[in-house]
Amino acid sequence: MWKLQPEAEYENRVKQWPKKHRREYVAVHDKLDTFLTALNRGAKLEQVKFGFIHPEPRGVLAIDQKGGGVGLKETRLYTYPHRRSQIVHLITFGDKSTQKADIAYASEFVEGLTQGKQDIHG
Repeated sequence: MWKLQPEAEYENRVKQWPKKHRREYVAVHDKLDTFLTALNRGAKLEQVKFGFIHPEPRGVLAIDQKGGGVGLKETRLYTYPHRRSQIVHLITFGDKSTQKADIAYASEFVEGLTQGKQDIHG
């Protein structure tokens, strides 16, 4: 059974997320729920193809707000599904203005995780 593991950077960013963009927050997390449900119903990572999931370097998957309503700000939740532990790490959260830095941070996080520099179980 796949589980979610919110990381410290994700939690900090979510706390700071502007209240005026609550709809984006909800839309992205609804998509995360859809992704997690697919995994828990037996879908393999390679089979999970949704228009709101974007592959990034090092196996990071960005989940966006698409389909969450009209006029939403571009928003991304950067995740890393760790196959062996069946943990989906919630790495960071941001918008278009932080996208480049968020991808770099998420890639570094996964590199540390896969090289044993971070605890995969939270």
